[in-house]
Amino acid sequence: MPQPTPVLPGAEPFALGDGPVGVLLCHGFTSTPQSLRTWGEHLAAAGFTVRCPLLPGHGTRWQDANASTEDDWYGALSAALDELRGRCTAVVVAGLSMGGTLALRLAQRRPGDVDALVLVNPSLLTERKDAALLPLLARLTPAWAPVANDVKKPGSVELAYRRLPTRAALALRRLWAGVRADLGAVRAPLLVFRSVTDHVVEPASTRLLLAEVGSADTTEVLLHDSFHVATLDNDAPMIFARSVEWIRQRVPASSPSPA
Repeated sequence: MPQPTPVLPGAEPFALGDGPVGVLLCHGFTSTPQSLRTWGEHLAAAGFTVRCPLLPGHGTRWQDANASTEDDWYGALSAALDELRGRCTAVVVAGLSMGGTLALRLAQRRPGDVDALVLVNPSLLTERKDAALLPLLARLTPAWAPVANDVKKPGSVELAYRRLPTRAALALRRLWAGVRADLGAVRAPLLVFRSVTDHVVEPASTRLLLAEVGSADTTEVLLHDSFHVATLDNDAPMIFARSVEWIRQRVPASSPSPA
């Protein structure tokens, strides 16, 4: 029986903190928890219980991603939500890129278990003209040019695949379609950070999200000094601070007790 591919150093899932409110973090397509670890450390220091799973097919080799589906990714995130709900009084789900898409899916399917959403450059579609060729491309080749490591900050590097797994990209497209079709079912308070310059996800994703989401409480924060992987970029400290402040305003149990 073939052995599982070892997880790349630094790509491991993480569990941090011990507070009454949980924050479930989800990384993006072809990426790993490494892109969210510093955010997770900041949240844990602020008193939250933090979990960040490694999505199936990620953090090993790009070939493994082609053997995973959107249902596998959702299942892993849903299981992590179960664990947090078992120990916390409330749970906020936060995600970067495809992690934001999966966070929205959780809010659609498990509305009673998601108390708020914090999304960074969530993806719901692409306006690239060559995207129409993806079904053909996936039949012709298992991998294509990468979409990872879109970071402005010098020396900051995302741990992600150096190839785009084409069959997994088709799974992402199916996930987008499902989430777009049910945006009105999302009712949780929503905070969205959007990079003004993003070479991976176009502004149309966030425009669509804010236009069609069912949440009555929505906030958009523009990031002027970061590219797509903003949690590793120049605006990261602002994302970390603003997310803590916003969660404490929306989830009362997350506020520190007075001395």
